[in-house]
Amino acid sequence: MHDRRKFTREPASQRRDDLIRATLALIGEQGLQAATVRAIADRADVTQGLIRHYFSTKEDLLAAAYDHHMRDLTDRTSAAAVEAPTAAGRLAEFVAAGLHPPVADGHAVALWAGFLNMVRHDARMRATHERTYRDFRDRLETLIGAALAEAGRSPSRDDLRRMAIASNAVIDGLWLEGGALPEAFPHDDLPEIGLHSVGAIIGLNLKEERNAA
Repeated sequence: MHDRRKFTREPASQRRDDLIRATLALIGEQGLQAATVRAIADRADVTQGLIRHYFSTKEDLLAAAYDHHMRDLTDRTSAAAVEAPTAAGRLAEFVAAGLHPPVADGHAVALWAGFLNMVRHDARMRATHERTYRDFRDRLETLIGAALAEAGRSPSRDDLRRMAIASNAVIDGLWLEGGALPEAFPHDDLPEIGLHSVGAIIGLNLKEERNAA
């Protein structure tokens, strides 16, 4: 019997996304070494030839999967900040969302860690990492600037950049700790630490702002 998986008609964008999701699932479950072309094809229920139709090499697929994972984390974090009525409240929600599941959990951190060695040695992966890092930091910097402007403060561009870098470092560090040892922290511990620490960096009481929202 012929393998009829290749005759399934789906939009090109959906097939591409299916391949990316299959790749991420394998890496999250078994590590980067598990994401072979054959395993990805089996998980996505397509032929290996179809993978080559959308991605010239497996490395191209891995880079797309890493980009998808990092952008998804940033978009999920940003989505929480939309509804808050004040600029400081939106910043507080952004910080808290980045330290709550589903953004901060073992699966998300394991996926990131699975790609880390490639980031160090593959130029495309490094470029993806830099782009997605800058996107997150730029969004954070915009929220910090708006919150400070709302409070009547106008830091210099360089000071604002440094605040964003330091705040991002706090969020990243807590995110890693929470993903690696989720049982070590009570439910709201990491978000509260994040709000307190980022607030101390920029000089605003973010915990109070979030509670008031």
